[in-house]
Amino acid sequence: MPRLTPPRPYHHGDLRAALLKSAERTLREKGVGALSLRELARDVGVSHAAPGRHFKDKQALLDALALDGYDRLDAALSGADRPGLSFEERMTALARAYLGFAVDHPELLELMFARKHDPASSAQLAGAVDRSLGSLTRTMAGAQERGEIVAGDPERITMVAAASLHGLAALIASCALDADEAMAGLEEHVHLLLHGLRPR
Repeated sequence: MPRLTPPRPYHHGDLRAALLKSAERTLREKGVGALSLRELARDVGVSHAAPGRHFKDKQALLDALALDGYDRLDAALSGADRPGLSFEERMTALARAYLGFAVDHPELLELMFARKHDPASSAQLAGAVDRSLGSLTRTMAGAQERGEIVAGDPERITMVAAASLHGLAALIASCALDADEAMAGLEEHVHLLLHGLRPR
């Protein structure tokens, strides 16, 4: 009878990416409380110590998820931005990209905006926020220079616009607003945001 050779240890080609993918699935299906490095290791088929090579603890994993989320949001906003459009059309395209990301990844977006992060990750996260949401501030500042919107602190104006869009996302996440309905009315939403409610 031939001798059976013991199975070789499982080797994962890109363990970090696999762990993040599994973590996001757990976040989406069970919530942040269900995340654990040991469970993720079991899920991707590696030893319970293997995730420690990439994440020192659960908080480091959450920070990495948030960073990955900001990178993806930045890609969505960059892909939607069309500087050749009118300011209102451009803002509508950016709003659609932001809301689309929020609808597809509500739990991830909530994690991205969480205030609890490891101090070691703070600088990275601040840079990621500036790359993604900072693009909206720069769009606002450009519109101010061209006289398309009111003067003032562009960061403050961006905060008002972002709060309005994030509010829509929160209403969708809480099932108070249908996602398709919000998307269908987004052009009008941006128009009201930019022009106000005063009769003209």
